[in-house]
Amino acid sequence: METTPSESSSTPSTTVPKKKQGLGWVEWLRGWMYIIYEMLFQRIMASHLQNPLSLPPINNLTCIVTGSTSGIGLQIARQLAESGAHVVMAVRNTKAAHDLIHKWQSEWTGLGLPLNIEVMELDLLSLESVSRFAEVWNARMGPLHVLINNAGIFSIRGYWQFPSITGPQKFSKDGYEEHMQVNHLAPALLSILLLPSLIRGSPSRIINVNSVMHYVGFVDTEDMNVISGKRKYTSLVGYTGSKLAQVMFSSVLHKRLPAESGISVLCVSPGVVQTNVARDLPKIVQAGYHLIPYFIFNAQEAICKGFELLKTSNIQQFRHMVPESEALWKSSQIHFYAELVRLAKPSSLFGTLNRELGSRSALFSATDPQIPEYCELLKSDDWPVCAFISQDCRPTNPSEEAHNIDTAYEVWEKTLEMIGLPSDAIEKLIEGEEVRCRYGDHQE
Repeated sequence: METTPSESSSTPSTTVPKKKQGLGWVEWLRGWMYIIYEMLFQRIMASHLQNPLSLPPINNLTCIVTGSTSGIGLQIARQLAESGAHVVMAVRNTKAAHDLIHKWQSEWTGLGLPLNIEVMELDLLSLESVSRFAEVWNARMGPLHVLINNAGIFSIRGYWQFPSITGPQKFSKDGYEEHMQVNHLAPALLSILLLPSLIRGSPSRIINVNSVMHYVGFVDTEDMNVISGKRKYTSLVGYTGSKLAQVMFSSVLHKRLPAESGISVLCVSPGVVQTNVARDLPKIVQAGYHLIPYFIFNAQEAICKGFELLKTSNIQQFRHMVPESEALWKSSQIHFYAELVRLAKPSSLFGTLNRELGSRSALFSATDPQIPEYCELLKSDDWPVCAFISQDCRPTNPSEEAHNIDTAYEVWEKTLEMIGLPSDAIEKLIEGEEVRCRYGDHQE
């Protein structure tokens, strides 16, 4: 029997929307424009902040800081300890951490009391190590007030086609792409497994040190390891995707945790700072990476100084009024450009950018009393993403892709599957039930 045109037209047609394969060029361009803007003007935007950031007394806080033997993690751990907190340095290199503590104790002059710091081993390239760390900590049955997931990596794999610096895409022993594991999967597992201690420390906070680079990131939940061939793998793809995945996962965790738990979840951007995140880059590339912020900030200083020079000279206002002032104007211009060259001279590029600048957003988020109220406000307003604090210690909006709620929940489900936790792990842990992790023993 043939189908008449009227019958065929009445049959509903179902079209499956095409899955997004990457950022559109407008999103990509907008993301890079934001990153460049951040790089150029971050010091101006944060000029209202003290350096180092002044912290309130926090003698009653227990804080875990991952990756705290270098970069901003080192500064975060030291400043929290000097403000009175009990700090746990969760690190891979325990000897380096103990050496730092010895140095800090010898330099500390506050109130005659030693700094309250301890070291625990944690290797984010091993989910078994993460599970073991959480098991040992939870066994203490003590409170945890602040978890700062600071550790991260940015390895150079397949970025330039030169044999001397190009290497294969690397995976952890758990089988996951190294950026995705260290920057997202391991911190996600640690955050969830430590929920019992965070509940005991309520009101408490989970702070994920993210990156402005997530603005150009994309996550394909069907290809978290970037091995399908649909996208060419580069270090930038791995790094930006892992940072976006962290924002998305944090946003869902923020929503899944009930207000009664008293746990705030937020991401922070440290800005463009020299850190050890690029420790796996070739030496020549590391040198260029570390010089970027110096050039930007010294150029900013030179320009500001130059315009201040012209402003105070009062020559501009007389230039067109008094003929003789033209010679003075030209002389001032020469002086102006000479000052620019002096301030931005090559030797100034090789100074050290103070890591205190990059630590302020995390320290602010860990200690500011209004953070819990702000996080709950976002939750009550049904805002699609978690709190995101910029390097100037002000709330900012994550990337457009981070607002993709459907993808965020896909990232949530895929992440739980990859880190070996059941889909109802959050609810069980909040109720005090046991949860089995594929990479460790029972967690209570």
